[in-house]
Amino acid sequence: MDIQNKHIVVTGAASGLGFATAEYCHSLGATVIALDKHFNQEDGAFFNQAIDRRCVDVTSSDGVKDVIEEVILQYGAIDAVVNCAGIAPAQRMVGRDGVMDLEFFEEVISVNLIGTFNVMRIAASYMMSQDEVSNDRERGVIINTASVAAFEGQVGQSAYSASKGGVVAMTLPLARELASWGIRVMAIAPGIMKTPMSDMMSKKVQSSLLNQTVYPKRLGHALEFAQLAVHIINNPFLNGEVIRLDGAVRLSA
Repeated sequence: MDIQNKHIVVTGAASGLGFATAEYCHSLGATVIALDKHFNQEDGAFFNQAIDRRCVDVTSSDGVKDVIEEVILQYGAIDAVVNCAGIAPAQRMVGRDGVMDLEFFEEVISVNLIGTFNVMRIAASYMMSQDEVSNDRERGVIINTASVAAFEGQVGQSAYSASKGGVVAMTLPLARELASWGIRVMAIAPGIMKTPMSDMMSKKVQSSLLNQTVYPKRLGHALEFAQLAVHIINNPFLNGEVIRLDGAVRLSA
């Protein structure tokens, strides 16, 4: 699927990987609909005015349904979805402050896994009835953001790893489910990326993670994530797989 003149929905688009993906897709000629619950009036100061920004919480069933319906009514189709909305808090199950609150675990699962699935299910239901856009009878592609923590989570990442492991686990079965309608499902598992999330880590933690990266010896760039997402959109033979984007990092305990 050639991304030019296609309609791309990007969640978590107010910052980080989602922001870079929205900007990059727009630069290549796509119509971008950027979704984030943190969008407000001040975002216009740094966000491309040609990108359609809409405020929505991905965990809201009604909110996502309403915004997807609005997008379909305005643009006629959604050709690709890139799910970047997520949170990455760390906490031990049992730590110095006691037992992890169940609400903490539930929130991480709700945003990272259920929120991703919520957007997928509603977007896919509309993609199914869209016109085919390629010789492969393709109707759409959905790209979700997993994490290397899904494979080698560190101490304090039980909730985060579980949420991203769920994203990994549903990639193949949903690709199989949606294949009959020409809809692909892929996931990207980023390593340590330079984003507002990583900026919240202490210098000591950043240095430790950097030392575990094999090559290149640096944090990943959000643009590199965006470039991979676009490659997945453009390449119709990529389906049902999780691609690590991590500089060969393998997280230690």
